[in-house]
Amino acid sequence: QIQLVDSGGGSVQAGGSLRLSCAPSGYTNSRYSLAWFRQAPGKEREGLAGLVTDGGRPYYADSVKGRFTISQDNDKNTLYLQMNSLKPEDTAMYYCAASTRYLWIKLRPASDYDYWGQGTQVTVSS
Repeated sequence: QIQLVDSGGGSVQAGGSLRLSCAPSGYTNSRYSLAWFRQAPGKEREGLAGLVTDGGRPYYADSVKGRFTISQDNDKNTLYLQMNSLKPEDTAMYYCAASTRYLWIKLRPASDYDYWGQGTQVTVSS
């Protein structure tokens, strides 16, 4: 069982930056999959970036590659999503997700993740 707490969302102008944080807790195994998703109103949940917690290479969706960076701070046990050059179309609820069943090395659909944060809203104005 993993508990995830998302934070860091807010409202920014186009071209601005935000950094989202996710604090996993409650799981003793050091190796599992973490990812960031987002969901805009009326749209499906979209995978953005992911990694395996043992230092595996991060992977990204084409829509955010070069603008977003996923990283983890093992000392603080925190996952981050640094978002730069934000666009109005990035407006959505953002979620941290975890999977303990598999160590994903590429983006997977939302159904392949078992644990979810509560979400944090990102709004980008033009």
